[in-house]
This record gives sequence, structure tokens and C-alpha cells, in this order.
Amino acid sequence: MASQLVDRFGRHHTYLRISVTDRCNLRCLYCMPREHIIWKRREELLTFEEVERVATVAVRLGIRKIRLTGGEPFVRAGIESLILQLKKISGLETLAVTTNALLLKERLSAVRPFIDAFNISLDTFREDRFKELTGRDKLREVLDGIEAVLEAGYENLKINAVVMKGINDDELVDFARFTEKRPVTVRFIEFMPFAGNEWSNGKLVSMATMMEEIGKEYRLESISGEISPISRDFRLVRKSDGRPNRGKIGVIASMSAPFCESCSRLRLTAEGKIMPCLHSPLEFDLREVLRLGGTNDDIADIFFQALEAKPEEHPSADELMAQAGRGMIQIGG
Repeated sequence: MASQLVDRFGRHHTYLRISVTDRCNLRCLYCMPREHIIWKRREELLTFEEVERVATVAVRLGIRKIRLTGGEPFVRAGIESLILQLKKISGLETLAVTTNALLLKERLSAVRPFIDAFNISLDTFREDRFKELTGRDKLREVLDGIEAVLEAGYENLKINAVVMKGINDDELVDFARFTEKRPVTVRFIEFMPFAGNEWSNGKLVSMATMMEEIGKEYRLESISGEISPISRDFRLVRKSDGRPNRGKIGVIASMSAPFCESCSRLRLTAEGKIMPCLHSPLEFDLREVLRLGGTNDDIADIFFQALEAKPEEHPSADELMAQAGRGMIQIGG
């Protein structure tokens, strides 16, 4: 079935990212504002039954992939039951989770039959730097979580690394080397401006700069084929001996090479707001519809309203810095 979720610019939307909590067990600099955070009360968050209902309607409208995010999704009690219910939705092709992996090793066996793919956030391999970036001395737990996913047989694991100049950009080649023997895709994400994350152009490392640095040790071979590419992906071949890496890398260049023309995603915040664009303050309230007895058609109508308002492209970095938007943790990673 073709997606009914088509915006004014002809973009078909098949991907819904659902935040289940605004809480996290890390304090990453680029994600969580250092002050003025007002955590959502439990009653403000969508219940699992509400999330399942919205997801079911979304799939009927053409959503084929759902990704659970947070905050950190595994800090929400009972998340395994939601994962089970979402996996049962007829027509849903992919159920994925983005996580920092701190709790993943102990939870993996419970969710392994239902999760098709994991994205794990990791911005450094250095213990002192990890503590500085996240506020927690927990690098070992993240690495253990990554190895647990690989041992469970996942061949499509993605490692998300936000690259910031003068903070972790000296580890680009280290991350590339991490793919030599592992079936992972390391995705380098350009630092993006959000409320309270102290973004500046001086901290931005562009896709071109990343490729130049990695290109000193590897030959990068472009991989194409996705209908709506978010990440520009590359195979890596070691220049020293011509040996290809088992894994690959990708770059999400939201700032230097935006991919707005092929965007296929919508976001549902933990308190039930549909956001048609990550970098737009536009929000459409689904929670009110749900709790005032709205029908499934009413839920669908909110999706259509969001699509009607979705901008053709996101604002410039300077405009993003000027607008009073949400912190990343309040949107969903």
C-alpha cells in the first residue's frame, strides 16, 4: 500500500520516530540543556496504550518503519510490553530502537525477538572524554552493549557519533577503524543547533572535512540505492593494503548538505505532539485528541495537518539559533 502521508512537496512519509520519555541516564552536552529543563510528569506522557493506538493508525496511513527513542527509551518502566505490542501491528515492516546502550546488555534477551535494528549513540572511545561529554563514567557499559548486540546476531547495527570540533573530531579515524572487523555502520552526525546546547559554527565539522580526514587512511567508496537517503554511506578500503572493512561509515550532514528534499519522517514526542520537522517549532497535539475521545479519523487528521504545514526545508543555522525551540532531549533522538 502506498503511503497516504504525502506533503505539499510530494514527499511520501513512511517513517515515524516515537519518543517514549524525556528522561535519560546520561547528560550529553549536545542533547540536554544544562539548565531550565522541566521534566514531564508521568501523566503528561502518552500511555503505552495511546502510543500503540497512534502507531496503529499511522501504519494504516502508510508508515512502514517505527523507531523508539527518548531520552533513553529503556529507562521507561515496562518498555518491553510496548515493544511487543508494536511488533504485532499488521503492516509494520521495521521496529527499531535508538539507545545509549547502558541498560541494553541486561534487557537484550527480552526484546531480541521483536527489535529489527538498533542505533547506539557513542561519541568517543576515551573514558575521560566520555565522562566529560555525558556526565557519567559509563563507557564500558556502552561498549558491552554494542558487543552484546553483535553477539545476538544483528548485522545492521548503527553507531551514531555527533562530531564536534575541538571535542571529539580527532577520533574520526578511530571510529573508522572500529568498522574493520565488525558488521556495523558508524554514522557521523554534524553538530546541530538545539535549545541550550551551545552550538556555534566554530564547533561544526562538515561532511567534507570528515571525509578528508578519514580519507588519509582509507579510500571511500560511495554506496547508493536508498530511496530517501538520510545518511551518505561509504565502504572503506584501507590504503595500506587494499583490504576492505567489514562495516562501513555514513555521514548525516544536516548542516552542510541537508537532505530535506527526500525527508520521509515524522516525529511523535513523549507527551503526544506530532512534529513534522526536527528543526521547526511546529507541533500538533495528538494527546488532546486521544484524551477527549477522538476517533481514529481524528488521529489521522492530525497527521494530515502536520504534513500540510511541513516546511520545504529547515531554516539556516543562524535562524535555528534564534528561534526558541526545544532541546534535543525534549524532541527525541
